[in-house]
Amino acid sequence: MKSLRNVLDGLLKVLAGSSFLVMVILTCWQVVTRYILQNPSSWSEELVAYLFAWMSLLGASLVTGERGHMNIPILIEHANPTCKKCLLCFGEVLAFCFSAVILVFGGLQITNLAMGQMTSALGVAVGIFYVVLPLCGILNMIYTILNMIDILRVNEEKEAA
Repeated sequence: MKSLRNVLDGLLKVLAGSSFLVMVILTCWQVVTRYILQNPSSWSEELVAYLFAWMSLLGASLVTGERGHMNIPILIEHANPTCKKCLLCFGEVLAFCFSAVILVFGGLQITNLAMGQMTSALGVAVGIFYVVLPLCGILNMIYTILNMIDILRVNEEKEAA
């Protein structure tokens, strides 16, 4: 399980980092074309907006893998070990359900709907840019399962010791 998490983490870091690097380059290009060449680049502005969405969602999947999503630690800190394990797993189940319903199911719906619509400057189907929603939903679901396994495993090791 640790190797799967490491592969996913590495892949997401490369994809999110690459998106950020391309965004920086394209934004610099926009400045050059707008202020030096006096001919603004519309396609790069549109692409930066889509890359920002991709970078944000890929980064959110990384946060899910690190169990950095929102929680209420005061409840968990004052709970007994069994209740703590249940609360932590419950949080992961909620994240799993959100990912399954909103990101995967909803993402597939919006992706299919947007496949017939073209972007104005790039001339690419908008649905291509929405593919990140179900992709990140699946990644989040994988991460939440790995997180639950880790929660149960860590607590079992503490109880055995």
